[in-house]
Amino acid sequence: MKAVIQRVSHSSVSINNQIVAQIQSGLLVLIGVEDADNKDDVHWLTSKIVNLRIFPDENEVMNLSLKDIDGEMIIVSQFTLHALTKKGNRPSYIKASKPEIAIPLYESFIKEMEVELGKKVQTGQFGADMKVSLVNDGPVTIIIDTKNKE
Repeated sequence: MKAVIQRVSHSSVSINNQIVAQIQSGLLVLIGVEDADNKDDVHWLTSKIVNLRIFPDENEVMNLSLKDIDGEMIIVSQFTLHALTKKGNRPSYIKASKPEIAIPLYESFIKEMEVELGKKVQTGQFGADMKVSLVNDGPVTIIIDTKNKE
């Protein structure tokens, strides 16, 4: 699984001009699934994200996690995170999982994230044409790949 985690002061997701998710302070997480991903990847990634110390403490040092600040989260599926761009100018998405593999792992990721956070997270809609809006706070953007756990 690949994730792009952005610390936001505001974020929203719209589908057909209707807002389906909206948060204030927290994280916008873009998640991409590939065929080699499994429940272990889901577990490792959810734990890593909720415990990332990327929010400022009283001294303005990034020392607090999303859990520490009781922040909100939006999770959005994004197969394009697995784009291969080595050849030509048109990205290949051959590594991105088909919906029958990706949807169950995406849904498992959401459920496990809610357990880790102890509250509901908001989401986009898998496969929909979404408009994602955000104000990146910092800016802070972290990229994590479960296949590279260094």
